[in-house]
Amino acid sequence: MTKPLVAILSGAGISTDSGIPDYRGPGGLWRKDPEAEKLVTYEYYMGDPEIRRRSWQMRRKSRTLKAEPNTAHRAVAELERAGVPVRVITQNVDGLHQLAGMPARKVLELHGSARSFVCTGCHARGPMEDALARVEAGEEDPPCLECGGILKSATVMFGERLDPVVLGEAVAITKACQVFLAVGSSLQVQPAAGLAGVAADHGARLVIVNAEATPYDELADEVVREPIGTALPKLLRRLGTEQP
Repeated sequence: MTKPLVAILSGAGISTDSGIPDYRGPGGLWRKDPEAEKLVTYEYYMGDPEIRRRSWQMRRKSRTLKAEPNTAHRAVAELERAGVPVRVITQNVDGLHQLAGMPARKVLELHGSARSFVCTGCHARGPMEDALARVEAGEEDPPCLECGGILKSATVMFGERLDPVVLGEAVAITKACQVFLAVGSSLQVQPAAGLAGVAADHGARLVIVNAEATPYDELADEVVREPIGTALPKLLRRLGTEQP
């Protein structure tokens, strides 16, 4: 018999052990500095050169591109290597699942990637390191080298739509999976949060691993409050040894 399809929705909490702060937790970015939200809001970003300059400085100082995968990311990749069908649906933009060894085609990045830039005019893309090198060299708001347009991180900003193709694939995987793990997500941001409900509605075993309560806890078959770095590897090992 084939092993059950495991879908893993990962949020900011899976990457805090890699030194990337979360957004909505007690020490989260938005709670510490509400103004920071403007730096990643499309309308403000496109309309205000000063916001863009501050955004580029924030990217330059960000730990995201220097971060390394932690035990939780590696445990997910190990489960996939063990022959279990795994698909990762991530709200994170850090690329750490892929760095840990998950094949890129098995990772759906709902909110895009901080490892690339994109032009808002001609949609040219490139490695974020290239754009940051221009900022380091003195360009405060580097324009697109192809068309002169405004560059931004290839992430979904507040006020932007999620890629409908990526979201459609995420919904299809959620409906098809037998096990759905929500890991390190507050499950407050739609439409990603709603996937937990879709999974439960379609008969998947729903497991939530998160430090704080979520709106979907009562739908879950299992809720784990232990630290993700120890709880997830243990949980995935158990999944890997279960008989189909």
